[in-house]
Amino acid sequence: MPYFESPVDGARLHFVDYGPATGQVVVFVNSSYFGTEMWEYQMLPLAEEGYRCVGFDRRGHGRSDDVWGGFDLDSLADDVDGLLRHLDLSDVTLVGHSLGAAEVARCLTRHGAGRVARAALVAGMTPGPARSADHPGGVDPELIRAGNDTFRRDRSAFFADGARAFFALDLPGNALSPAYVQTMVERCHGATARAGAALGDLVVALNLAPELAKLDLPVLVVHGTHDASAPLGLTGRRAAELLPDSTLKIYENAGHGLFATHAEQLNADLREFMARA
Repeated sequence: MPYFESPVDGARLHFVDYGPATGQVVVFVNSSYFGTEMWEYQMLPLAEEGYRCVGFDRRGHGRSDDVWGGFDLDSLADDVDGLLRHLDLSDVTLVGHSLGAAEVARCLTRHGAGRVARAALVAGMTPGPARSADHPGGVDPELIRAGNDTFRRDRSAFFADGARAFFALDLPGNALSPAYVQTMVERCHGATARAGAALGDLVVALNLAPELAKLDLPVLVVHGTHDASAPLGLTGRRAAELLPDSTLKIYENAGHGLFATHAEQLNADLREFMARA
């Protein structure tokens, strides 16, 4: 069965494993709220081309166990490492979106890069958008907390009202069908209220700047110019400057949901990155 036990607490976590077993391995780590279905425009075409594409539903998301605990960043990173160990994967390209990028970074600093050859941070929250002592230009943490309060009051409205900005639908080049957008809004409810609230609380104090500076492997940073969830200057551009071996790709007019609006461009950049790194 496509489940493995979390090394943290034994929670059953659902995974998918597409493509040939001998293919170059790409492991996808999801954004908050979404399960592996968010990567359909990456996993399906890449698997058809011969890559082995692996992903899993984070605890409290999708088909994984509904649990109360384990939403601290260390535990989430341990779950990522648990998947790599369960499938005995090596020479992995580890791809994380949004908060998933933070899980990727913490997994590497906490468990090392013995199984991982390269990483990609796609519209990542890394190193963290909030203002702090070493990041005075960041977002006021109270604004992030206010957004989290809005989520807790009415997460259905939070998802529906945020969809246009998430995909930057008002900008050229970001055409998605209303049906797709509605489906993604509905899929956000695949995460429990507990999971969504806990992950939102993580963002307030997220600061991975010291950890990014220690990552000794090639990292592709992909970010949109109009990312409202993780503004380019506070996250993607800053991450690329901190990383010792980074390649920054900036997508004009792209928002946070560039995995859908710019799927072909993202896939091309992932292929190029995996071929040369």
